[in-house]
Amino acid sequence: MQKIQKALQKTNGVQDVQVRFNAGKAIVQADPDVVSSQALADVVTKLGYTVKKITTK
Repeated sequence: MQKIQKALQKTNGVQDVQVRFNAGKAIVQADPDVVSSQALADVVTKLGYTVKKITTK
């Protein structure tokens, strides 16, 4: 969990990260003008996890 959280927090444009490992979710607040949701998913994938769904608001 901390591995995912730290990696996402280091990503440019990310303002806040909450990883809910039991629920299989990461909730990320980020500036869409700086980083895309796909780029965030790529960060998680590079750590060896599978991203099944990306939801943006």
